Amino acid sequence: MSDSSTSNGLVSTHGEAKRRTYLIVDGENIDATLGMSVLGHRPNPEERPRWDRIVDFAANLWGQDVTPLFFLNASSGQMPMAFVQALLAMGYRPIPLAGSSTEKVVDIGIQRMLEALEDRPGDVLLASHDGDFIPQVEDLLDDTDRRVGLLCFREFVNSRFTELSSRGLSFYDLEDNAGAFTAVLPRVRIIPLEEFDPLRYL
Repeated sequence: MSDSSTSNGLVSTHGEAKRRTYLIVDGENIDATLGMSVLGHRPNPEERPRWDRIVDFAANLWGQDVTPLFFLNASSGQMPMAFVQALLAMGYRPIPLAGSSTEKVVDIGIQRMLEALEDRPGDVLLASHDGDFIPQVEDLLDDTDRRVGLLCFREFVNSRFTELSSRGLSFYDLEDNAGAFTAVLPRVRIIPLEEFDPLRYL
């Protein structure tokens, strides 16, 4: 087989390394937004995202291999081992971080990861709504050859992210685009007419 073809059928430039997508998941933020803003209660297990679907979505989005990184707060000294094992089985690399009670350890870890990616080729898909990452996303967008996406509930994303759409930041909805949930969520939001599906409400 020629080395100019990839396993997913896409053709890459002869002799170049295959490009990849770095999927960075802010698990705390996604969970908090889902619970407080969408559901109005702590999510039950069946209401949480299907994280394996998110990896599949990231792989299909730009047709390339994915490095899935899932950030966790382990400042208590304990890790949710069952969840960690599940993440590992789905191909994620869990990153449990610990720090002082005054440190937003997950935010700091993701900020450092985004900064490190500035010097690496590849595309970035960030799952979060948190405006703390805007400076790092802006820096990634300075590379016009890099694709950068935000995976989120579109109606709850920090408004300053929206301003970056003119610079190439793309938005992907966790429910509509990634199909991360097994049931329709009780969301009230503006729906573009071309995306309106009456069957969702019957």
